[in-house]
Amino acid sequence: MATLLVHIRVKPGSEARFEAAARGLYQATHANETKMRHYEYWRGREPGQYYAFLSFDDYNGFLEHQSSEHHENPDSGLGESMAELDHEWLDPVGGASPLVPTNMQEPGADANDSARRYHETMPAEVQEWWQALRDAATG
Repeated sequence: MATLLVHIRVKPGSEARFEAAARGLYQATHANETKMRHYEYWRGREPGQYYAFLSFDDYNGFLEHQSSEHHENPDSGLGESMAELDHEWLDPVGGASPLVPTNMQEPGADANDSARRYHETMPAEVQEWWQALRDAATG
């Protein structure tokens, strides 16, 4: 599994453009990606503050999403409207979430160059403290 929360800051005055692009990406992701479990956008407390919650069957599902045609579309307006972006990898609490732990994996043999680039620049960060709690829970 690979789950993350993306913290997004949109350029002032670009909120409507960002939201239109997010709706398009949401629809394309849900229509075309079989390894996606959750994919949603949220407005935050402050003006221009947004979040995206993403969860995939595995890390390679995340790479497929990142390198997809609909995600990489330069005409979507998504990239142009963003001022800041921070990816925070999450790990579900066993018994308090239906999702399974976030884990890193190597790209599949069929991964394209874009997916390999994302593998290098956006690895799933499994925190040591998560692993200790996982190990303790499984005894």
